[in-house]
Amino acid sequence: MFRGWALGYCKGASNASLVQLELERKSVGKTEMVAFGKKLKERQLQEWEGYYINYKLMKKKVKNYKNQIEAGSERRHVLKDFSRMLDNQIEKIVLFMLEQQGLLASRIAQLNEQQEALQERPDISKISDLREAYRAVGQDLLKLLFFVEMNAIGLRKILKKFDKRFGYKFTDYYVKTRANHPYSQLQQVFKHVEPVVDSLKSAVDRLTHSTNFLEFLGQHALIMHDELPSTIDEHIDDQRYHFMSLILNLANTFLYMVNTYIIVPTADDYATSLKAAPTVCGVVIGSMAVAQIFSSVYFSAWSNKSYFRPLIFSSIVLIIGNAMYALAYDAGSLTVLLLGRVFCGLGSARAVNRRYISDCVPLKIRMQASAAFVSASALGMACGPALAGLLQMNCKYFHITFNQVTMPGWVMTIAWTCYLVWLSISFREPVRETDIDEAPEQCSAVHNDKLEKGLAQPLLTSTEHEQDDDGDQECDASEEAPEESRKPANSLGAAYRLLTPSVKVQLLIYFMLKYAMEILLSESSVISSYYFNWTTGKVSIFLASLGLTVLPINIIVGNYISNMYEDRQILLASEVVVLLGILFSFESIVKYTVQQYVCSGLIMFVAAEVLEGVNLSLLSRVMSSRLSRGTYNGGLLSTEAGTFARVVADATITLGGYAERKNLLNLTLLPSLVICICSIVATCCTYNSLY
Repeated sequence: MFRGWALGYCKGASNASLVQLELERKSVGKTEMVAFGKKLKERQLQEWEGYYINYKLMKKKVKNYKNQIEAGSERRHVLKDFSRMLDNQIEKIVLFMLEQQGLLASRIAQLNEQQEALQERPDISKISDLREAYRAVGQDLLKLLFFVEMNAIGLRKILKKFDKRFGYKFTDYYVKTRANHPYSQLQQVFKHVEPVVDSLKSAVDRLTHSTNFLEFLGQHALIMHDELPSTIDEHIDDQRYHFMSLILNLANTFLYMVNTYIIVPTADDYATSLKAAPTVCGVVIGSMAVAQIFSSVYFSAWSNKSYFRPLIFSSIVLIIGNAMYALAYDAGSLTVLLLGRVFCGLGSARAVNRRYISDCVPLKIRMQASAAFVSASALGMACGPALAGLLQMNCKYFHITFNQVTMPGWVMTIAWTCYLVWLSISFREPVRETDIDEAPEQCSAVHNDKLEKGLAQPLLTSTEHEQDDDGDQECDASEEAPEESRKPANSLGAAYRLLTPSVKVQLLIYFMLKYAMEILLSESSVISSYYFNWTTGKVSIFLASLGLTVLPINIIVGNYISNMYEDRQILLASEVVVLLGILFSFESIVKYTVQQYVCSGLIMFVAAEVLEGVNLSLLSRVMSSRLSRGTYNGGLLSTEAGTFARVVADATITLGGYAERKNLLNLTLLPSLVICICSIVATCCTYNSLY
């Protein structure tokens, strides 16, 4: 209902006015959020004063509850009284909001009638008046939205204060029970206000040439974006950002993904030429992922001090690794082959690439840079197998063999050598934060908490100054925002402890989809040659075709599907489709055909891509803000989960080689099926907390 009003307003008001109104709302919002407690009354509309949340009263109530419990009162009575008080406050807000909605609806209906009349009998002077009337309605609409936003911030603050005072997870209980109840006043807020905000935001995005696709794709990188940067942060970004250095980071990302997948079509042939079983290709491919588990950590830590030196080190190690991979053929050594791939894994600098975007790219273009990071990865994934299919030659120079299994190593050796030269000439080490003259940190620094207990409702997440109406500061160790709670995690264990159950489930889903995709891709050459006698060229075309679906699929999901359904709905549906793709991939009594293999592989891959996009998009919004920076960040955790999945998948392929080759397909698909079912069950169990 309310979405129609917003769209009607957008049609009637000029685009420039809409942008101005939105900017004014954001400008006022920033001032409001940095000093909520003190400024609430100053910013209240006098005629609406009695309808705002009574934050000061509730704060005093919380203090009284503490005294009552210390005096021996039962906790359940305190919880019951506090819940009743919150319900009354929310009911007051919502009833007033519905009343204002009715008034706005009446005004818009009258304006629509006037517009229809003017279409029959145009009058330039009245058209101008009508435009101004629409603009006035839009201003009142934004005023109402701001009223709801301020009250939502107050509700969030008092819930956080209650949790801190009593050590409860009362916020989880209260928001979930009220938001999911059919007669909930909170549900009324979500249902009526969110569509309006979405409509206005979409209109502004269209005017600024931004797209939902860029935002959706950028979130795949799992790089957290602060919505309200300070002037100091913008000054730091300007000093640290260097366009060519960003291009070099993206080139590193692209080349590494090419390096990862260029050997997939020929790995089984290489293993056979060294007198090993074809399924040893799992170890050959997976050895790179094993090394990457460790390299991700030390590169992430190294990037705290430098970006240039780790990139130089990465390039040198990759040159050595690829040269060893190529020379293993003439050496006749499987050990040299595996060591070459291990070196390639040790040169994985994706953590540095991600950290550079997070720390050194200005906020205004960080989303585009994140999208470019994901696009470079997808392009590299498609180009790797395609390039392998083109390297069909067989000759020898100076006792060195150049054929389809060694050429991937030689090509990547040359590519990384050229990159190293380019890097040495063009990269500029950014200024470190400690070298920049910054103002001292104040406890009023803007931060994005996102309800670190696993909640991420749009109207209940914002940033505000932790100060109460009576001037009490809330930035000390005893209150809601101690300094320790804002520091980055200093170990993998600390990072893991910051993960809520819903985030852990999403990491499990990420593990599952990476496992299923790795099984599909890594054993493609073995399976297709056994069942269909495919050549390296055909395998390359198949894998490249799968890789080329990544960006189109993300365009469809980012621009359309994600705007029609909730992320958690898409998440669950994608898991079910992945499950169907796995089931369709099994070999049964019926003869296994090319059509079955290609269709099942395409279904599984596309569904996994959709699942990955939605999964990381959701993770980037609900993961703790303490994981946005530092060595052990959210991007590192997701990388480790995905890399570990690849290691396990490649090990599964190799172990499957001990059975008869005709059983390899079903044996490797069975773990994918079990993990997928487990992830679906886990998603259903935590569905209500996946916001």
